[in-house]
Amino acid sequence: MFEGASHLLFERAKDLRKKMTHAETVLWMHLKLGIKGLKFRRQHPVGIYIVDFYCHKLKLIVEADGKIHEKNEVKEFDKQREDTLQNMGYLIIRFTNEEIINKIETVLAAIELKVEELQQRQIIN
Repeated sequence: MFEGASHLLFERAKDLRKKMTHAETVLWMHLKLGIKGLKFRRQHPVGIYIVDFYCHKLKLIVEADGKIHEKNEVKEFDKQREDTLQNMGYLIIRFTNEEIINKIETVLAAIELKVEELQQRQIIN
């Protein structure tokens, strides 16, 4: 299993792929084509979490955040989750659902810029 993700987490991820939000669907329509030749996965288990979108080669996670992520308790959970994933070597970038729906080109440009930056780091290292 990937990064210690359980079989049950993979089953839950499969269910989430069937129930993606509108913003996740919009973003997936672009990410599934790949960026800079790199493949993205959707609703993918990483450790004990399921991330919205994931590029394995770069350890890049892209999150689509709805209004619920504005609540304090959810912000606290997101911070703990992000800290854990960063400690595992992942980079997380977040976009609101509104950004994805209303400014998809800007979102894609930001993801592409982050992909290029991470690819450059790999070349240097």
